[in-house]
Amino acid sequence: MAKTLSILFVSSEIVPFAKESGIADVSYSLTLAIRELGHDIRVMMPKYGTISERKNRIHEINRLRDVPIKVGSIEELATIKSSSINNPKCKVQAYITTNKRFFDDKKGVYHDPVTWIEYDDNASRFAFFNQSVIDTCMLLGWFPDIIHCNDWQSALVPALIRENYPEEFANTKFVFTIHNFNGQGECDLSEFDKLGLPKSALNHFKHKNKLNFMKGGIHYSDYITTVSKTYAEEILTDKQYSNGLNTYLKKKENDFAGILNGIDTFAWDPKKDKLIKQKFTGDIEEYKYTNKVALVQKFGLEFNPSAPLLAMIPRIGSQKGVPLLIEIADELFKENVQMILLGQGDAELKKQLKEISDKYPDKFAVLFDFDDNLSHQIEAGSDMFLMPSEYEPCGLNLMYSMKYGSVPVVRATGGIKESAIAYNKDTKKGNAFVFENYDASEFIGAIREAIALFGNKEEWEKVIKNGIDKDFSWGKSAEEYVEIYKKLLK
Repeated sequence: MAKTLSILFVSSEIVPFAKESGIADVSYSLTLAIRELGHDIRVMMPKYGTISERKNRIHEINRLRDVPIKVGSIEELATIKSSSINNPKCKVQAYITTNKRFFDDKKGVYHDPVTWIEYDDNASRFAFFNQSVIDTCMLLGWFPDIIHCNDWQSALVPALIRENYPEEFANTKFVFTIHNFNGQGECDLSEFDKLGLPKSALNHFKHKNKLNFMKGGIHYSDYITTVSKTYAEEILTDKQYSNGLNTYLKKKENDFAGILNGIDTFAWDPKKDKLIKQKFTGDIEEYKYTNKVALVQKFGLEFNPSAPLLAMIPRIGSQKGVPLLIEIADELFKENVQMILLGQGDAELKKQLKEISDKYPDKFAVLFDFDDNLSHQIEAGSDMFLMPSEYEPCGLNLMYSMKYGSVPVVRATGGIKESAIAYNKDTKKGNAFVFENYDASEFIGAIREAIALFGNKEEWEKVIKNGIDKDFSWGKSAEEYVEIYKKLLK
């Protein structure tokens, strides 16, 4: 019989507790997929101020109350609580680090939700959380086979264990997943004194005269992954994507892999989704019509049956291509289209988007918010989903849009290249409209190509069906992760 592995999956955000990026979806759905394969996998994250303990059934564990943790010269108490994540097939134990100063008193995950300015004590906050992960294992007497860390916010765990607890965790291996190389946990070198590491470790965190959490994660981990094969190739070869950290990744090239993310096929299933106006029963036209009417009403637009409804759900910044949308706005809204945008982020870009929506009130509506529930209705009600990304590690929203019958108009970059196949009118194959360069004229060109086909109902439904039929489940990718774990333990 195959050995059951014990795995602790450490993440800064996990659905349904908190979500600011795709890491939350992956931390939820991948761990459940690995649990389904029969392994003892548990998750751990901090409890931010917006997380309701009652709603999420978070409760205390007697032996994990008031754990003292030093961050530089201050000592704070962590109380680690218990909850779970689950789907209809299984559930996964969740440990939640609580602390008033670093987490409960803050409403955002990484940023102030109103100003969108990053918290100035993020290094301290996540250093505190990383130490709480280790203390939890020690107090439980549970030393997992694998500790799987994600992005810079949990990159400190392997270093702390290797430097300070090598005997206790002698048999534990570390996997580190880079979800987005753009966020590396860069801060002033003076912050190093708060990390609880010996001075000899500084060099493994120092990069371009700054403290860089991600560099430390790469150095101290046994295996590095990222969220698609194409993004893995891009960050290995391109200094711009990696801020020069590709030099250190190359040294670990034999212990580095790109594994395409899957999606949670229970939560994201238009046939069963309770968050959308009408479930999908096989009739594409009726399903899209009902959901589209509900969606334009929600955004205060008047329903126009002849106009395709375009949608974006970006983190408002340059990565997701919002500047391109702003650049093409006047050209775009000459067309017979309507558009909605849901997102949060950069204040200056939000101001420009608001000005465009004021200029074209019948055509463009914006809602500056994070609303995971509403995003389901957007995928179900929109005709086209725009992702003109400057770079895109994986592209989960692309997968959701295809499943929900919203045809993607996307730039070929990163993980998008593995999921989006340009529609071919001759062969009737393909599921998206794809452009190559981060360029406004190419973007509007791809949208116009999609608008032209939208008028041909039969062919448009063919593109939709090609997307709906694509398999985005975790099955194969979850098994790839388990194979990596087993390989490390041999």
